[in-house]
This record gives sequence, C-alpha cells and structure tokens, in this order.
Amino acid sequence: MSSTPDLTQLELLAELDALRERLRRWAEAAPAWAPAETCRAMLRRLDDRTENLWLRWETPLVVATLGGTGTGKSALVNAILGAEVVPTGRQRPTTTRPTLLCRPDLTPEMLGIDPDEVEVLRRDLPILRDVVLIDCPDPDTTEEVGQVANDFVGQVANLSHQSRTNLDRLREILPHCDVLLITTTQQKYRSARVEEELAAAAAGAKLIFVQTHADEDDDVRADWQTVLAEQYTPGHLFFLDSLSALRDAREGRSPRGDFAGLLDLLRRGLSGAVGHRIRRANFLDLTAETLQRCRERLDAALPAVEQVQTAVADQRRQLAAQLAGRMRDELSTNRRAWENRLLAQTASRWGFSPFALVLRIYQGLGSLLTGLLLTRARTPAQMALWGAVQGARTWRRRRQDRTADRGARQAAAQFWQTSAIGQSAWILDGYAAEAGLDRSTVDTETLTAETEQAGADFLARAAGELDALIARVTARQTGWFARLLYEFLLLAVLGGLLYRLGKNFFWDSWLAPQPEPILGLEFYLTAGFWLLLWCAILIWSLTRRLRGGLRREIDALIAAWQQPDRASGLFRRLETTADQARRFRNELDVLETQVRRLRRQVSLPENIGEKYVV
Repeated sequence: MSSTPDLTQLELLAELDALRERLRRWAEAAPAWAPAETCRAMLRRLDDRTENLWLRWETPLVVATLGGTGTGKSALVNAILGAEVVPTGRQRPTTTRPTLLCRPDLTPEMLGIDPDEVEVLRRDLPILRDVVLIDCPDPDTTEEVGQVANDFVGQVANLSHQSRTNLDRLREILPHCDVLLITTTQQKYRSARVEEELAAAAAGAKLIFVQTHADEDDDVRADWQTVLAEQYTPGHLFFLDSLSALRDAREGRSPRGDFAGLLDLLRRGLSGAVGHRIRRANFLDLTAETLQRCRERLDAALPAVEQVQTAVADQRRQLAAQLAGRMRDELSTNRRAWENRLLAQTASRWGFSPFALVLRIYQGLGSLLTGLLLTRARTPAQMALWGAVQGARTWRRRRQDRTADRGARQAAAQFWQTSAIGQSAWILDGYAAEAGLDRSTVDTETLTAETEQAGADFLARAAGELDALIARVTARQTGWFARLLYEFLLLAVLGGLLYRLGKNFFWDSWLAPQPEPILGLEFYLTAGFWLLLWCAILIWSLTRRLRGGLRREIDALIAAWQQPDRASGLFRRLETTADQARRFRNELDVLETQVRRLRRQVSLPENIGEKYVV
C-alpha cells in the first residue's frame, strides 16, 4: 500500500530531525584535531541557525531584497505591495535599516528576528498573507545609522547602533531569510560586493533574480546568466520596471510582463506546501555547504594525519628491531643456560629411562664430584673447603637459572628506558604538530605512562613466549623417534658391555672347557672410559640437536619481535587520535550522502534559483 502525501511529508520531517541529531553527534565526536574542532564549531553555528528555522517552520516565508545601491530594491518592494510603503531613490541609498513588512498578527520574534534590529511596518495586504518582505540596506555603502536614523526609532536605539554599518545590519538579517530577491541593473550586475554577500547568504536561501530599470537599461540577462551560471542555477531572470508596475497598481491595471510572473511566484509559488519545501531545501542546502567546507578542511589536513600514522608505524618498527636485537644478544649470551633448561625438560619428559638417568647424572655431575671430595675430607679445613665449593656451585647454578629466566626480561625492561623512545617521541611530536593533532599525546607524562604499560605488556608476553619456546623445542626435538634412537644407542653399548662381562664371568672363567681369567681392573677402566665417552657423544648429539631447534625457534621469535605490533603500546594515544581523525572524515561521507538523498526528495518551482551546493 503506497504512502499518502501526508505520511510522506511526516517521514521526510522525521528524517530531517534524525539528520540534525546525527550532525550533532558527529560534531560532538570530533577528535583532538584542529580541522575537526573547526568543523565542530561550524556545526554548532549551523545548529544555532537551523534552530531558528525549526522554530518558524509554520510561519510565512521571509523574502528579503539584496542588491547594490540604486538598483531599485525599495521600489520593487512597493510595486509588490501595490502601494508606496517604503521610501525610494535611484541615485543614493535610502534604506539604512532593515524594514520588515508583515501582516498585523505577526511579530519579529515569531520569525526569530530581534525587533530592535528592524523597523516593522504592518499592513493588511493579500501579498503579506504567505510571505514577509524585508527591505534590506545596501551592501556596497558604509553609511551609519546615526546619520540617517528614522525618527520613530528613538534616540536610545540610535545611540546603540551608531557604530554599525549597513553591511553589518545586512549580514545580521540575511540568515533569517528564506528567499532573496536579487536586484540589479545594467551597471550593477557585476558588483563584486553584492556577489560576495550573495555567495555567503545563498546556501541558506532560495534566489529570485530581477533586473530592474527596464524603462532605462538594456536587457543584460543573457550576460548575467553567464556570470551566475558558474555558482548558481538562476532559474528565470525577471526583467521589469518597478515604478511602472507601481503606477499600474495605483491605476488599477493588471500586472504586465515579467512583473506579473514575479507577482504570481510570490503569491502562489511560495505559499503553502511550497513554502515548507523551500525551508527544508534551505536547511539541506545550508547543511550541504557546511559539510562541503568541512570536507575541504579535513581533506587538506588528512594527508598530514596519514603521515603521522606512517611515522608511528616506522618508529615502532625501528624500536621493535632494536628491541629484537637486544633480545637476540641476550639469548645468545645465555645460550648455555637455555640448553641446560632444554636438557632438564628432556630428562623430565623422558622420565626414568636409562638415557634420561644419564642426562640427570650429567646435570648433577658437579654435585657428584663435590660429594666425592667430601668422602676424602679428613680435617675441618677440608670440610670448609668442600662447603665453599658446593656453596659456590649452588649459587652459580641458581644464578644461571635466574639468568635463563630473567635475562631476556631484564634486557627488555632496560630497553624501555633508553633514549631511543624519547627520540622517536620527538620525531612524532613534529608530525603531530604539522597535522594539527593534539601534541599532548606525545608529551613526557603520556610517554612515561605508555612506556611503563608497553614494557609490562611486552615482558608478560615475552615470558610466556619464552616458556612456550622451551616446551616447543623440547616437544619437536625429543619426540618418540628421537627417544627410541638415543635409548637404543645407549642400551646397545650397555648391552654389549654386559654381554662381555657376563660371558667372561659365566662362560669363559667358569663353564668353558678351557677357563680364562676374569677380566681385571684395566678392562673395567677401559670399558668405563668408552662408556663415558659414548654417553658424552650421545649427550653432545642431543645438545646439538636441541641447540639447532633452539636457534631456529629463537630466530622465529626474534622475527616476530621485530614486527611493529610488539611496540604497539607506544604512541597509542597519538595513533588513536589519528584513527579517530580518519573515522571522523569517513563519517562525513555518510552524512553528505544522506543530505544529497534528502535534497533530491525536495522539489522547487522552476523559477526559483539556488546555489550549487549538492
């Protein structure tokens, strides 16, 4: 079932309300980035202006004149009203204070206009039923109010406005206008001052272009159209003589020519639903131009933000490479301690098998030798010497264990206190300043907190990775095949030795037809030597195997530590601010798309002109 026109309008109004709320949230979410803060200020001004538009949503459209001195603005207003209500003059400015013409039941406050800023004239005329007319001062004169003040305003009001120019008053009244009647003549249609003020006010208003003095000037609308086409869709350009139109009205004649079309546009084309559409279009156009200017600012500054992100990644990569180098040196220096840990892990993994016992004996060899010294001790001095040797060995073993467990951590902890981090922060501070980002994100206090946290995070992660490295090397290099191989090689020698001893004792020396003597001490010493040598070879082979696996795992771990994410805790606030800046800019695209979509839903009369904003 299709929506009724009323429901469609309600839906559009709801979407406009949602758009305003989204604009507010976007502005409040502006990061600590100079262009974004400027955009937030622009959006706040936009919200203040559109708040006034929302308050007068159902009031008549405000139509104001804008043109250079002597272009017939006041005469045009009188012609539209059909009576000489405001003074006119072709050669000098006669309007120095905005004159608001409305029906009797309206007040300037209802239109969001300060009553002290305008002269109010109330008339019960048909044309003022759906529109309010404002005869504005000229933008190209600086005549002060105190010099030409109207008598009825009063001396106090004059004193409060003596220092203000026509241009000041014009700029204050234009934001309250929905439609601008742009008047010009053959001599004035290229006025730079008028073009400047028109460009500033056009985004929030619809435009009607009128060339006056048709009784005296040539028709320059074709050339004027060319001039306007660069920034505006001018619609129909009217060509008329205001004084002739006023005479026709006084004499009861029907409007003629382009003036009739202009009068019909004001009476019918700006009333009712069309007036509501004009206000919605004004809001959307003003929003679109504000967002466009925000986009220009953000796009101009965004490359510098991208440079900050690149610089953060580069500095982290360099710091991570330095950290990885230190960790490699530390691990290489304490390689023997790590190998002992691997052997201990292997022995624990293999349990109490023969070769595991050999590994345990090898690791406890120092204690065994000092125990033998104890058996030879005969005097208190010898006992004291044994105690000193055993104490020194125990202290050295514990020190090696601490070195293996904490050496890498200490190296990492020392790195986080080096000047390299401060140097990187100094470099990034320059990038942040150039990009307009908050420089407090890389100050000493922030850097200290980030360094402490990053160091703690790295140490915790590194400790787990080193423990996992030991377990991984042990699992890969001492699997069931390696275990069977080393056990077999050891048991083969032990089996051969036991066979030789058993054969000599039971057969050669006892059961053989010709008994031989039992093997003497020389054989046992020789056999013990070769057994120890074979065990040493097996231990050396296993250690070499573990060392190779350890080296490969350390290389892989060092390569991982060289990645910038290992220093991700550093400069995190700066990186977060830069990411917020990019997201802020991306959200702008979404807002502009929504504004363009809503603007396409608002149609306007063909005679109405507007500025290119969407």
